[in-house]
Amino acid sequence: MSFVGKKFPNLSVDAISEMGDNLKINVFEEAVNNNKKVLLFWYPKDFTFVCPTELHAFQAALPEFEQRNTIVIGASCDTNEVHFAWLNTPKNNGGIEGVTYPILADTNRNLSNILGILDIDSSEYNEETESYILEGSNVTYRATYLIDETGKVFHESVNDMPLGRNVNEYLRLVDAYTHVQTKGEVCPANWEEGKDAMFATREGVASYLNN
Repeated sequence: MSFVGKKFPNLSVDAISEMGDNLKINVFEEAVNNNKKVLLFWYPKDFTFVCPTELHAFQAALPEFEQRNTIVIGASCDTNEVHFAWLNTPKNNGGIEGVTYPILADTNRNLSNILGILDIDSSEYNEETESYILEGSNVTYRATYLIDETGKVFHESVNDMPLGRNVNEYLRLVDAYTHVQTKGEVCPANWEEGKDAMFATREGVASYLNN
């Protein structure tokens, strides 16, 4: 189910800070209570290969997101203890030392299950053990959510696990959505900050395409 145009789930999840503090974070409330946009990105597992490149890329872009009144939050199904160990592992050893934004620890998979982003193919009932056997890794895909100041999702995307994200695209999407909010114009294909946008009318489209 897509959450675009809908409110993000109002649910608190365990999380950890860069200092190792155990937190409870409600992404919906982070947006609404702070009057900020939120970028929430999910990754499959700590101590893997593509994942640290993404966490460092979001950290490098953190000042750009902050300038755009946007909070960055990472998330996976690993525990706070595993997160903290990874946060204390140097970059040259595959760690994420230096990452300062909070990371959710959705170990019970409540939020990721609601979002429908877990790698679960199917479940089969085993009569001998009287239990269900799940197929799939039961960890999240590389899902990304952009949430506005009212708690509404204005972008979501899901990558397969081998495919790392382009962080600059999320900056562009935040810029575009902010332009729509403040200028009342819509943003055409490949729009970037500083380029012409257009009004959502036939005349507006014609004027834009003829320029």
